[in-house]
Amino acid sequence: MAASPPPSDDTRRGVDPNLKALLDAVPLEFTIADGVEVAREKLRAVKPPADMLPQLRIEERTVGYGDLTDIPVRIYWPPIEQHDNLPVLVYYHGGGWAIGDLDTHDHVARAHSVGAEAIVVSVDYRLAPEHPYPAGVEDAWAALRWVAEHAAELGGDPTRLAVAGDSAGGNLSAVMALRARDAGGPALVFQLLWYPVAVGDMTAPSFIENADAYILNQDVTAAFLTWYLPGVDLSDPASLPTDVAPANAESLRGLPPAFIGTAEHDPLRDDGGKYAELLTAAGVAVQHSNEPTMVHGYVSLALVSPAATEATARGIAALRAALHG
Repeated sequence: MAASPPPSDDTRRGVDPNLKALLDAVPLEFTIADGVEVAREKLRAVKPPADMLPQLRIEERTVGYGDLTDIPVRIYWPPIEQHDNLPVLVYYHGGGWAIGDLDTHDHVARAHSVGAEAIVVSVDYRLAPEHPYPAGVEDAWAALRWVAEHAAELGGDPTRLAVAGDSAGGNLSAVMALRARDAGGPALVFQLLWYPVAVGDMTAPSFIENADAYILNQDVTAAFLTWYLPGVDLSDPASLPTDVAPANAESLRGLPPAFIGTAEHDPLRDDGGKYAELLTAAGVAVQHSNEPTMVHGYVSLALVSPAATEATARGIAALRAALHG
């Protein structure tokens, strides 16, 4: 399904009032000068209360592959009677490759496990600026290969393996899909990309229209890129390596089907939309849903907004359909 063009200014709807009220009360803005710890605490402050979350079997592990042996993961099993031969989803959290962790995205991982009836392995990859690119990519890749090899012992079906992530995690998911194709495996059946970075063109209209957007404004974007990609020239997106901008692959053919969720009031709107177009042109089956009242990060905010809940459900339904056939 091809991406629809963004609406003209005279038809553009405003931000969902529930999200607006929350983000006006608890702003997530920060700058490079504030430092990464301030940014991390701001994200932790919007964690939902535990009594709002579904109860699942959850296990903490440290996994690895090859030279990387100390990657923390949190594994979730769906609350259903079936306990073997379940599909498996590897989830990469968002946060600009610099903030976020297993706890900030615990409710997101639970929602994907329940909604897709799948085992979810949430990956605590190393963060910038302490560990800039490519540390997070290498952790993500090692974790994916561990999951592929150990799916059966988790009660999973290694032939029904998918990746998903939001924002920076959406970027890592797209990168993993490309790496897995080029390496001849692990074989992935789906990629669920929530408002991902995939193209890296910061001259796209959505970056201009949403320069002062909620959550991901110009200052926040600058901080994330400075921390994750120090010294990297971002002026020519076509020159970026595919582990940063998977859209730069020589070919996108043979990648797994995708759902790409974007938000109208998000600088990354056009990035995800363009990647959807490129995948479609390469013969990859793509569903692209641009949510007219949503902001960046809406999957993490679904519990406070019925509209965000509905938007999130669209992607998880596509994931479930792909995993359960």
